[in-house]
Amino acid sequence: MEHMGSKQHMQLEKKGLPAARQEALRLRIETIMEDTSARGVAVAAIDKQGDTLYQEFFGWRDAERKLPIDEDTIFGLASVTKSFTALSMVQMEEQGILSLEDPVSRYVPEFTNRNQQGDVTISHLLSHSGGFFPLPRIVVDEVAADMGIQDTLEDELIYNDAFAQEGVERVAERLDGQTRLVGRPGERMSYCNDGYGLLSDIVRRHSDCGSFAGYLEEHILKPLGMDRSGCSFIRNTQDDNGAVLYSFEDGAWRADRDYRNNAFVLNGGGAMKSTLADLKKYVRMYLNEGVDPESGRRLISSRQIRELCKPRQYVQPGVYYGYGLETMMLSDMTVVCHSGSLPGVSSFIGWSYEAGIGVIVLCNTEDVPASAIGDSVLRAMTDQPIVPERPEHRPFAWDERLMEEAAGTYISGEGTTLVLSREGGEEGSGGGREGSGAGQERPGRGMKLTVNGKPVELQMIYPRMGLVRKSYSDVYLKILEDEERGVFAARYGTRIFPKES
Repeated sequence: MEHMGSKQHMQLEKKGLPAARQEALRLRIETIMEDTSARGVAVAAIDKQGDTLYQEFFGWRDAERKLPIDEDTIFGLASVTKSFTALSMVQMEEQGILSLEDPVSRYVPEFTNRNQQGDVTISHLLSHSGGFFPLPRIVVDEVAADMGIQDTLEDELIYNDAFAQEGVERVAERLDGQTRLVGRPGERMSYCNDGYGLLSDIVRRHSDCGSFAGYLEEHILKPLGMDRSGCSFIRNTQDDNGAVLYSFEDGAWRADRDYRNNAFVLNGGGAMKSTLADLKKYVRMYLNEGVDPESGRRLISSRQIRELCKPRQYVQPGVYYGYGLETMMLSDMTVVCHSGSLPGVSSFIGWSYEAGIGVIVLCNTEDVPASAIGDSVLRAMTDQPIVPERPEHRPFAWDERLMEEAAGTYISGEGTTLVLSREGGEEGSGGGREGSGAGQERPGRGMKLTVNGKPVELQMIYPRMGLVRKSYSDVYLKILEDEERGVFAARYGTRIFPKES
């Protein structure tokens, strides 16, 4: 695997990361890349002043032509974009344009709340708690084709008002059309890209810039000097120092620079592209609680930075979602972070206020655990084991009634199907009810899980909760039920899937 030269290594070692830990970290990253067929990765760690503590480039921005990566290479950010959308919202609140507790319908009249048991607010969408099950994507290419328009340098889709209006009408109608819901607004978190699409339309309509992309440029990117960042599809495709995007589709690898591939029609959920150098400035601003230390300019108050980072909605054990950012614990440190994934994109940003360190990971290959790389970098920088120990759980027996009711098929509109079924075992060996000593000591028959037809090992660990251990992360399955519906859904990772049968 290609990486930076020895001269740069020596410079980094003087700043505090010993050569032995650099080598261990490099091995960890190269192992992850090999396991996931990652073509190129750019990694950096910075301190509060924005000084580089660690930086390394692995692989290529173009693997076929062996073109190297540098800190100005453009990568997609995918859902890291959501932090920019959330920052826009709190800026507009400080400007007196809106309140985060306002109903979304006040600003996006196409969205009517017609099947909700209460108003969906801006705050709900920011924390993915609007009550929506996952839905199929409404994507850029399909809408543009239906409208008979193309993305050109003279009329970019990201600034095209008619295109944005068509997008918001489609997204709002589909959200309003849901009759089965996760719960009341604010009750449960289920990741919702469409919600962030509506938020970016609030920016388009009610800011002083006429488009979401224009607002980011004027109020975030230019003030921070992020001059190689933006939402553009076509300009980034044509940039000489842009990464080729690698995705596995229909049983084969696809290599292109098509940033519109499966991209959301509204830009707030995943349209941003950026570079390592630019994202250092962005993360540095968060480490300084809203201030750019280079210019001394404040983009947002420290109070609003705390509002962005505040844990608000449960995601999984130890992980909570705020506004466009997650919080989790790493040893005794709180880490604020977000990752992203799209065709040809895996990304991560994160920082710890206690350590005063921020980390950026950019990759031009889909389904690479950029968050695991970021976690390893933070561990290396804070003298912790680079490879984390996974928590071990004692076997636990779910209640017999629950297992019978939970068995079935759960389908996400985004394309994932879960099937839970009873596995064989001695009848009655499951023992007691949930939480009883007998249930914990004698697990007996359990549940089998398949994900998109592929069997995965499910370990039952708590009442209604199971664990799927992946190579670099744990995914938790939680059965959801209430008095009216019984078992109606299952949380798998960040999404809640409705039970179909």
